[in-house]
Amino acid sequence: MLDILEMINDWIAADRRVALATVVKTWGSAPRREGSKMGITVAPGRVDSAAPAMIGSVSGGCVEGAVVEEATAGLRDGAPRLLKFGVADDLAWEVGLTCGGSIEVFVEPLDPIWWEALAELAAGDHFGVTITVVEGELIGEKVLLDARGEVLFGTDNLTAAQVETMKALAKSSKKSGLVEMGDARVMVDMQVERPHLILIGGVHVAIPLQAMATQAGFRVSIVDPRAAFASRERFPNVTEILHSYPDKALPELGLDRSTYLAVLTHDPKIDDKALITALPANIPYIGVLSSGRTHKQRVARLKEAGLGDELIAQIRTPIGIDIGATTPEEIAVCILAEIIAVRNGLRDEVR
Repeated sequence: MLDILEMINDWIAADRRVALATVVKTWGSAPRREGSKMGITVAPGRVDSAAPAMIGSVSGGCVEGAVVEEATAGLRDGAPRLLKFGVADDLAWEVGLTCGGSIEVFVEPLDPIWWEALAELAAGDHFGVTITVVEGELIGEKVLLDARGEVLFGTDNLTAAQVETMKALAKSSKKSGLVEMGDARVMVDMQVERPHLILIGGVHVAIPLQAMATQAGFRVSIVDPRAAFASRERFPNVTEILHSYPDKALPELGLDRSTYLAVLTHDPKIDDKALITALPANIPYIGVLSSGRTHKQRVARLKEAGLGDELIAQIRTPIGIDIGATTPEEIAVCILAEIIAVRNGLRDEVR
């Protein structure tokens, strides 16, 4: 979503007609997951003749051409359509996949009012979910809900009962994907908050770690009461730097389902405050740069502070996946790899 947001906003501002393609079903080796999007546009008044422009991707390259053709046709006739492609093994290999299979892509003329509401959520790193009928009599009808389940947008042809059914589907879904709604198929498309990586300590390994995490789509904040370590000169691109102790800074930054914490200072006065604050919050990831011996001493201190074994067991240390890393850059790779693995549901596999 964020990869196409600015460009589509520019197209809308320039009064260009825009179509949106969304992946709704893929084969197991697909490079783009359900919910991935591609925008397609032509110049105003030139749907039949102008060469289209596009932003984003729905596959490794094997179906983009056909999707663009269908999107341009959709801009002519105003009708949404569900496209189903079979990909042969030889073509799959050519575009970097391990095997052939199938992919389904929903293409629709972009509703600018819905897009404006969704774009506002995405730009503010807020959760939202769109439920769109992609197959059936009501194809193209949709609602957009915020994190509380309140309707931010709804098309005109849905009854109150259908909206309530869509809200129930959104509430019961864990990720983006196709679900059945009576005789129709609908896409539950979640706009999730960007993951927020909080680094405790502006140490040397934090420099490549924040750069890599930013490239991978994370917001990055740094907490370190030592201003000389956590400076804008050392970290020019992080979202926020707080020069306070973690017990004060972490509540200010917020600890929720999108928060990942890397504790890096080796200083118990700083690290312990971070852990005592973060462990009860049940965030997805807490890793500590530490040796086994140091961690035993840390466990004793945390227990003395009142934390139980179940909370302490959340700590991942030594931090990161073991790849024999020695340099700060290699250590950053192993830390970010573990965080991404946890984010993608491989929590136990990487312990």
